[in-house]
Amino acid sequence: MTYIGHGGKEIVERVLEPEKAAEAIKGLTPVPIRGQIAREIIDIAYGFFTPLEGFMTRADVEGVCNEMKLANGVLWPIPIVFDISTEEINEKGIKEGDKLLLTYQDKPMAILEVEEIFTYDKQEMAQKVYGTTEDKHPGVARTYNYKDKFIGGKITLVNPPKINPPFDEFFFTPKQLRQKFAEKGWQRIVAHQTRNVPHTGHEWLMKGAWLSTHGELPVEKTLTGVLVNAIIGEKRKGDYIDEAIVLCHDVLRKAGYFREDVHLTSITLWDMRYAGPKEAVFHAILRSNLGLTHHMFGRDHAGVGTYYDPYDAHRIFDQIPEGALNIKPIRVLAWWYCPICGEVTYSGLCGHKEHSQNFSGTLIRSIIQDGVKPPRLIFRPEVFDLIMECAEKYGFGSAFVTDKYLKERNPVFSLPDMKY
Repeated sequence: MTYIGHGGKEIVERVLEPEKAAEAIKGLTPVPIRGQIAREIIDIAYGFFTPLEGFMTRADVEGVCNEMKLANGVLWPIPIVFDISTEEINEKGIKEGDKLLLTYQDKPMAILEVEEIFTYDKQEMAQKVYGTTEDKHPGVARTYNYKDKFIGGKITLVNPPKINPPFDEFFFTPKQLRQKFAEKGWQRIVAHQTRNVPHTGHEWLMKGAWLSTHGELPVEKTLTGVLVNAIIGEKRKGDYIDEAIVLCHDVLRKAGYFREDVHLTSITLWDMRYAGPKEAVFHAILRSNLGLTHHMFGRDHAGVGTYYDPYDAHRIFDQIPEGALNIKPIRVLAWWYCPICGEVTYSGLCGHKEHSQNFSGTLIRSIIQDGVKPPRLIFRPEVFDLIMECAEKYGFGSAFVTDKYLKERNPVFSLPDMKY
């Protein structure tokens, strides 16, 4: 079946069959890659990044930085680039027109067709994408860490990754997700983007977004679903461990806080850029490729520090030309606990602002670190118990990323052995 993704382009999986792959990689120059590039190869190969077929050329990067468009005019807000050093280019004799074998952890992964080798001012890229050149911004720091040259060209996956437990049951390609939505009979699906374990504020964000998305549809049968799409990528100390994020969102459904027929948890491999409003647009593009019709955006979506206004990620969608994006934003305010109302309630409705109690990150972290089960108005007991279980089973005693977790964790994916 044909599925159409962002920009009106068909979702195509750029993956070679094993027999063809073994033949295709013979004699190619191997180039080792890091985790970020490996994750983006998977995203490109399976269509998460449709219409991209590979890493961007200079014309694409210029268009993205200056106009938030690819060279072909399709909306795109963040550069997806393959960086390489001049030394490596010279050492391996890489030139335009070559094909390279990209290897990850000493195993073949993909073929990169070298269409263009180019340079780009990294400070200019940072300013245009992130609105700042301060390296305290994690996206800017990532940009400055790029090597001095870039290669633009198409990629083809030759060694599909093995997704490891517990993530294997949550990884779906765009085609697989669309098939799943069809099986469920969902006509509308709203995305919940997350990098956190869910407290009740998150739960009510999803429930409110579901109601907004369902709108005028009939209520006799389920036509609308919530897709939790957890971002899995490079981790920093203090982040929630990936296993806890994914499993705890899924337990909301298993424990009945969402019905089986309205809730699904999934993952996408992506290293957050913290680009605020531009990352919000990127997330909308990504989820449109997954087959979603709506995307929830809350306060300070994909922001960091004070670089963006808390609602910049809402306002940017007013600037997107009609027809450029095939997904509708659901813009929401915060949910808080109100002791007067006696419940978790929506800040856009509750009239007791002076009595409200926000779900602050500091408070939530201190509750988890203390390990004492909080009131169910803050955490569902099943969620809190599972956080503690994940800390012991996967986090070496902590629900948060530690040095030990970074060094010894079970990888999200691994590549099978393949001769080359």
